[in-house]
Amino acid sequence: MKKEVNRVQGWQAIDYGTVVNFTWGGRRMTGRKGDTIASALLANGHRLVGRSFKYGRRRGVTAAGVAEPNAIFQLGKGGARQTPNVRGTEQEIYEGLVVRSISGWPSLRWHLMALVGRLLGRFMPPGFYYKTFIFPGFLWRGYEWLLRRAPSLGWAPRAADPDSYDKLHHHPDLLIVGGGPAGVMAALAALPSGARILLADERPRLGGSLLHERETINAKDARQWLAGALQRLSDAPNVTLLSRTTIVGYHDHNFLVGLERRTDHLPEPPEARGRKRKRGAQGPERALPPSRQRLHRIRARQVVLATGAHERPLVFAGNDLPGVMLASAVSAYRHIYGVVPGRRLVLATTNDQGYQAALDWQYAGRELVAIVDSRKGAEGRFRAEALLRGMRVIEGSVVFEAQGGSAVKAALVARLSSDKTALEGETLVLDCDTIATSAGWNPVLHLACHTGDKPVWDEARGCFVPKPGRKGMTLAGAVTGAMTLGDALETGFKAAEAVLAALGQEPPKPIPLALEKQAADSGADLLFLAPHRKPPSRAPKQFVDLQLDVTAADLILATREGYASIEHIKRYTALGFGNDQGKLGNVSGIAIAAQATGRSIGDTGTTVFRPNYTPVAFGAMAGRDTGARFAPARYTPIHSWHEAAGARFEDVGEWKRPWFYPQGSETMNEAVSRECLAVRGQLGIMDASTLGKIDIQGPDAREFLGRVYTNGWQTLQPGHCRYGLMCGEDGMVLDDGVTACLGQSHFLMHTSTGGAGPVLDWLELWQQTEWPDLRVRFTSVTDHWCNATITGPNARRLLAQLTDLPLGNADFPFMAWRTGDVAGIPARIFRVAFTGELSYEINVQANYGLRLWEALLDKGRKLGVTPFGTEAMHLLRAEKGYIIIGQETDGSVTPEDLGLGWALRRDKPFSFLGKRGMARADCQREGRKQLVGLLPEDERQPLPEGGQLLWDPAEPRAIAGHVTSSYYSPSLSRSFALALVK
Repeated sequence: MKKEVNRVQGWQAIDYGTVVNFTWGGRRMTGRKGDTIASALLANGHRLVGRSFKYGRRRGVTAAGVAEPNAIFQLGKGGARQTPNVRGTEQEIYEGLVVRSISGWPSLRWHLMALVGRLLGRFMPPGFYYKTFIFPGFLWRGYEWLLRRAPSLGWAPRAADPDSYDKLHHHPDLLIVGGGPAGVMAALAALPSGARILLADERPRLGGSLLHERETINAKDARQWLAGALQRLSDAPNVTLLSRTTIVGYHDHNFLVGLERRTDHLPEPPEARGRKRKRGAQGPERALPPSRQRLHRIRARQVVLATGAHERPLVFAGNDLPGVMLASAVSAYRHIYGVVPGRRLVLATTNDQGYQAALDWQYAGRELVAIVDSRKGAEGRFRAEALLRGMRVIEGSVVFEAQGGSAVKAALVARLSSDKTALEGETLVLDCDTIATSAGWNPVLHLACHTGDKPVWDEARGCFVPKPGRKGMTLAGAVTGAMTLGDALETGFKAAEAVLAALGQEPPKPIPLALEKQAADSGADLLFLAPHRKPPSRAPKQFVDLQLDVTAADLILATREGYASIEHIKRYTALGFGNDQGKLGNVSGIAIAAQATGRSIGDTGTTVFRPNYTPVAFGAMAGRDTGARFAPARYTPIHSWHEAAGARFEDVGEWKRPWFYPQGSETMNEAVSRECLAVRGQLGIMDASTLGKIDIQGPDAREFLGRVYTNGWQTLQPGHCRYGLMCGEDGMVLDDGVTACLGQSHFLMHTSTGGAGPVLDWLELWQQTEWPDLRVRFTSVTDHWCNATITGPNARRLLAQLTDLPLGNADFPFMAWRTGDVAGIPARIFRVAFTGELSYEINVQANYGLRLWEALLDKGRKLGVTPFGTEAMHLLRAEKGYIIIGQETDGSVTPEDLGLGWALRRDKPFSFLGKRGMARADCQREGRKQLVGLLPEDERQPLPEGGQLLWDPAEPRAIAGHVTSSYYSPSLSRSFALALVK
């Protein structure tokens, strides 16, 4: 194939002097700097870009922007750096780019599903998969094998993403979405006010329709006016211009999200651009590479939506053949990329604007076969120019079928009846290789509908338009249904007026503009589906949604099967389900469904528009919040000692906790058994610093505790502790822990390690939203304290060597706390026990934690002190029947199920959280699971945790309960378990 056979000279936004080499489907190709994949393929005369989802039909490039349904590719050679489902009309080429089609098996040219589509296509109506792949069951493996090779979808890399992403927050006075004529005019008008302006556009170059339409402003080419306007805006200190940035979501309170593709068009991988500093130089060890994509989080005082419109294709038989394109796409490829995608063109239009494609085609030196206009006697500037240039115009007619095998070969044309629902007269066959269609325009109203506003049908303009009136949002340009350049500039200026008034600024000064005087618009035909000689069910397929192979016949069949709501029709036929979200086909589909059900388009309505407007990579959503930044590891003050001692760690919440301490060649079970026997027989020491600690202060602290805990707190005196049980509103156990009374209005609540954050959120939620009258405040102090817990028969003897505090049972009873020096360090000591042995939890300021730990070990050697980890702690507490939140509880367990009914004070003046939930019939019924202990018949083998318990093995459905904790006890020399059993 001769290189760049379709490249022509003219005004372009590409760099002709820079050749770019890339690979398409294993074949080397060339393009020019600034080309997209689609424009480069078209320049090389390559038309086949993909296969359709359902029937495996050949597909070519249809559009020139974000609405493209067919040119969806996989980028990258393989491995980690590859990207699926990239739209070829948006992705710019770069040196070394590797592009593959996401469809076609075993190859794009020879696709198995094409054969299946030809042979079985008539047996694959909407919903056929619900009815076909059920019986017989033994064929499912064959079905699955075929279905997994049929979809036109990319594949995600399995390796970790090597690229970086980031986020940026903005608070502009004015956000303008869309860099077309309306958006640029709004920015120019608001510029002198000094308001902070952010203008975002999804394309590499701002300008919108001005980049490819043949218009003049002030007697000059409109692109010259655009260049001057953009220069003024870029030079202004109060304006930020963001190209390659798609605003993907419009949320409440004028919060919008934009995705900027920062390095997707650059040839080298982002990490290669980071540079390490020289040894001894100041600065970071490695400069962060530029982010590949950036997520912009924008909170704007005012928003102007100037999002433009997508051209609507005409639906006719065979309209999916490669070579059938939008008329505006033909003009865009001609003007922006210097590409004319064919030799002989037939234009099918229902409006004046479609004529521009024919003029651009002929100006490029290619043959225009004919212009087929559905209207009779239409007049307009472009039509007059077309006739002046001797173009053939066939009025009152329509292209009703495209013919060809691998691409367009001919267009079938016939005269329309007076009501435009049937064909009359003879069929005219026009030989061509390209068919450009224009059936009107659909405003890009998606963002305006993201917060729930439904669009309204404008019968006069023949399109859906956004519902006006949302506070803080102003519309400008084609999104309002106003499609001419004059309307765009006028509405842009008026939008700036409205915004500045809302901001309390002076109105903008007029901007003098002189536009070419245009002939009156002849209006447009509302023609969505070109009639055929045969009914839709018998005619060649007339595609409405090109990406998911939804045809006009499918929509009509769905209405015959009883689907009336457009939402139901969408789900039954898959209209708009592709990653293009039906940007080209949805309105035509709505119109066809409306006609089939005998309703108006306005009454039929639209489907719901939801964020995101275009796909957003998970990496962009995460930004730099990955790995340690997403789940930062937290370390206790004694962590370095644990590492030196060879501890194995487990993740508990965000903390790294010592799991067990193997010695020599010990296995985990051997190490845990040794640690447990040391605690039971002599002395153990554990790092319990990770337990959640919440400081609670205020005159109403006692009252608050009484409401969130199930037991009473009015009588607890300073120097004492109490076990507290916390439940959700449904009566299910949420968390537990020991809370100490530090003063009459001052308490220290202990929570489970993983529950510290959620419990604090729970307390704040109730104080702020339900009981704001209670004067109480909460402070997380988990990191402030280091907790060294000593436990075992020798615990008191060890502590006595390091403190002068009286430690007898009378002076320091169980569930009490004291302050004093331990090893010369000020400490709080709590006499509580989770192991069932005599225990002291010694809390010191975190910076002294390691010093305390080493002092305890030094004094405890003669007493047999042994460090133990979380696994031994779990075993020791299970021997005593103590629960662990999240192990004995699963969101369906009440305190009474756990045998903790003694912790419920139902007679408190103010009902505690969960009391009403526990009173429900289901929580009080007979047969609920209860916490019990189990002694397995096999004394050496622990039961599997989570294992289901049966009363009768012959009835496996009659489950009696399940195992919650299971261990081998070295103290008992046998296995045991805790379980919830009916």
